[in-house]
Amino acid sequence: MRLGGGIVKSYSNPQEWIKIVKELRYSAVVAPMKHDDPEDLIKAYVKEAKDADVVIAEVGAWSNPLSLDDDVRKKALEHNKNQLDLADRIGAKCCVNIAGTKGEIWDGPYRENYEPDTYALIVDTVREIIDDVKPKNTFYTLEPMPWMYPDSPDNYLKLIKDIDRKEFAVHLDTVNMINSPQRYLFNDEFIKECFKKLGPYIKSCHAKDVIMDSKLTTLIREVAPGKGTFNYPVFLREVEKLNPDLTVMIEHLSTQEEYIEAFEYIEGVARQNGVSLR
Repeated sequence: MRLGGGIVKSYSNPQEWIKIVKELRYSAVVAPMKHDDPEDLIKAYVKEAKDADVVIAEVGAWSNPLSLDDDVRKKALEHNKNQLDLADRIGAKCCVNIAGTKGEIWDGPYRENYEPDTYALIVDTVREIIDDVKPKNTFYTLEPMPWMYPDSPDNYLKLIKDIDRKEFAVHLDTVNMINSPQRYLFNDEFIKECFKKLGPYIKSCHAKDVIMDSKLTTLIREVAPGKGTFNYPVFLREVEKLNPDLTVMIEHLSTQEEYIEAFEYIEGVARQNGVSLR
């Protein structure tokens, strides 16, 4: 397994960046460059990563290509295409975005997220992004979310079938799909279901944790790895079984100290379960 996470420390060039990556002991990283950065700077980051045996796990394309605002949607589509092109140029494991929403909040919960027309638009949008870029060295992926497609292994599989592009794959965020008490309480079984159904398509994973409050009605919150009830022994064994070189990225923490604590927690669980960190 290749484990990485966020970099909160500031840096001003590829050499300073890779020094921080090494200090944090990351073997996988989120792309530190943008599609419109100078080509020589992009190549310098890629070289530093390659020389240090660090894998660029993902290029983010975070935006709302389903927006009801035509200008926002057009800019989001262009951003996704540019970021997918960047991922292809640098050989990242994947380019990742969410499907998007038909509401004011780009990642918010709306009834319209589940309308048949929305599903059809997701399919058409992903096809357009992939067909315009035609990536050869990476994949376009959608991060699962609790309240939009894909929110389960089954509807992720349906999207794969309906989009029908070999360049479309899976970015696995299991915690984001733990959106019911059943999945929360039996998350060990749900983790196995995700890997069983989506395994052949998984290119990278997110690492976090989850906890459910006991107050009515149902409140499920994301927390840092080790602070909740997510079954990391099962998750890490599934990662190792699928691909010993699979990238797992810690996210959504505020300080570098929190990332270090999370990294050490996952590292410890991996060691106890015979999972190797590259």
